[in-house]
Amino acid sequence: MHFKFSYVLALAMTGAVATWMATGTIVRGGQEDSANGTPPPAERQQDSQGTLFKVEVLPVSAQARLSLLEIRGRTEAHAKVAVRAETAAVVNERPARSGARVEAGDVLCRMDVGTREANVAEAKAMLAQAQLNYKAADKLSQSGFTAQTTLAAQQAALDAARARVEEAELELDRTQVRAPISGVIESPMADVGARLNVGDTCATIVAFNPMTAIGQVAELNVGKLSLGMTATVDLITGQSVPGKVTYIAPAADADTRTFRIEVEMDNSDGAIRDGLTALTRIELPTRQAHFLSPSMLTLNDAGQIGVRAVNDQNITEFHPVTILGNEGQGVWVDGLPETVTIITVGQDYVKDGETVEPIVKTAEAAR
Repeated sequence: MHFKFSYVLALAMTGAVATWMATGTIVRGGQEDSANGTPPPAERQQDSQGTLFKVEVLPVSAQARLSLLEIRGRTEAHAKVAVRAETAAVVNERPARSGARVEAGDVLCRMDVGTREANVAEAKAMLAQAQLNYKAADKLSQSGFTAQTTLAAQQAALDAARARVEEAELELDRTQVRAPISGVIESPMADVGARLNVGDTCATIVAFNPMTAIGQVAELNVGKLSLGMTATVDLITGQSVPGKVTYIAPAADADTRTFRIEVEMDNSDGAIRDGLTALTRIELPTRQAHFLSPSMLTLNDAGQIGVRAVNDQNITEFHPVTILGNEGQGVWVDGLPETVTIITVGQDYVKDGETVEPIVKTAEAAR
């Protein structure tokens, strides 16, 4: 009978292994070969089972934080009024010019009066006649020679005559288009010789004082604002102007979910122009917060951002935080106790509820 060589080799190896195991000699991996050798990892692990994990910690206290809310927007004139004709006529004279500063009541356009002065004279004559008729009827009524209804009719005619005078004088006054507000005339204006119909624009007046900086505030921040808060408006021209909050929209924009705010600035010298890009900084009320290095922040198993700290019993615990803003080399956070001992090194190697050996860090957190 012939056997294959591979079968013979397999039988020989099986016999050798069986013979070695029968001797009872077992070699434990990781054990030193000599009495003075370095303990192997297995033995070192056994010896270190009673030692607490060391972490570096830093006691941190809350500080008063003065924060600023930055709002990007633009400047907007306090008022912009298109002054329109209230009667139809040709412009005969234009006392004001584009770019000129006018006061309320100044004449912007003088229009052809036409027959309006004659209409006023006619109405006044009719009023004089009505007054005479009424006086005569009154005397006759007192003597008993006329009825009370006749006196009442003359009184009505007198009132109608007075109304016609007022109407004719008002129509005559409408030929002089006056500025309703103080401000600067914006180009273009109606030309001399042009006919203006009722509702046509003679001139547009822009009121630059006070000037308003407008912007949009996110719904998360609008609750921090109140009317009268001080602000500083930095313009693209390099100007920096103080102001105060005068308007906060009661409802959010349907598309952007933001709220319009207005900051009023003094512009008595006219240095601030309408439509400039502006950055408004509003000082928010002081609040207590913690200033930390970003390296102190970590995530828990639920994905929340926060810090891992140790309590008085040296037991680790996680505190979720809200980041308020960056400043220099650190971040301001909210949500921590007044004083907390934060793990600065080793926070990612321990679990919540684990007892550790804290080593206090003496250096202050860099700001």
